[in-house]
Amino acid sequence: MTTIDEALALALRLSPKERVQLIERVASSLEDALDTTSENQEHWGRKLSALLDEMDTTDWDALDIDDPVAWVKAQREQDLARLDDYWNTSRG
Repeated sequence: MTTIDEALALALRLSPKERVQLIERVASSLEDALDTTSENQEHWGRKLSALLDEMDTTDWDALDIDDPVAWVKAQREQDLARLDDYWNTSRG
């Protein structure tokens, strides 16, 4: 098997025009290799979308809130209420 150093030494013996042709052919073969591997992998965004579609959201609270900031505030209030209940019952 030829090492990279050996391949480079051979490539440097080529004329400038031949080097450009070599670079083009190597780039083309790399592009083909990357195209075939990407076909086998699903984009992470599609995987996430499919996961969200499969989730059961019937138990989620406050889904009727359209404003994300209001939703976060409502979640924080619920969390604080749970913590307050926990501290009051654990001390008492």
